[in-house]
Amino acid sequence: MNLSDSRTAGQPASPSRDQSPGAQPLARLSAAEAVFNAIRGDIESGEVAVGGKLSSEAMLAQQYGVSRSVIREALRSCTALGLTVTKTGKGTFVVADKVANDLTLGQYSARDLTEARPHIEVPAAGLAAQRRTAEELETLRHIVAAMTTETDPESWVALDSSFHAAIARASGNKVFASVVADIRGALAFQSETLNMVADRQHASDSEHQHILAAIEAGSAEEASKAMAAHLRAVGVALDSILNK
Repeated sequence: MNLSDSRTAGQPASPSRDQSPGAQPLARLSAAEAVFNAIRGDIESGEVAVGGKLSSEAMLAQQYGVSRSVIREALRSCTALGLTVTKTGKGTFVVADKVANDLTLGQYSARDLTEARPHIEVPAAGLAAQRRTAEELETLRHIVAAMTTETDPESWVALDSSFHAAIARASGNKVFASVVADIRGALAFQSETLNMVADRQHASDSEHQHILAAIEAGSAEEASKAMAAHLRAVGVALDSILNK
């Protein structure tokens, strides 16, 4: 882990000998959150005007004392909120000074996902409880266990989308499996943004554990309820972002 990633973003990196002996490093996610909040603040305050171009990733990394991967995480969330657009080879430009009324998540929007997911993933979870094989159940257990100890934001997001895709496959319904596989990229975008802006990671871990427990127990009703509760919580978090 790049030690500069653990510093409070917005403060220049200083040699490690300047740190107090008992100082606890901040998680990498905290650095990304701090950078995101700083960039978002500059945009919403007008310090970086609509139409303006943000500094390059390299310059932002130097400014905030973090790695370029942390900068990229922060910029992806700015784009998801509709504040910026990144053009390959040209840079990142400010396109709005307030959050959009919907999130852009790859080729889908948050509203698209919110409307569609309950009709796909709730019944898929119920069927998974009835049809999952021993191997599929072990895969789900492994994913959930890995998520609860994962400290790297990007790795956690990848595990999150893998969990939902694995449930759809365990349902034994190829349509559900295909649809969730198709929206997997958008789910990753959404998870990353919710973790950055609404601090959803810990709550999601708990909700996933409830879903897994119901699938382990073979209860279609409880698995469906647990998945529905998870998706409702995601919807509430999205609303809290869009209605700020």
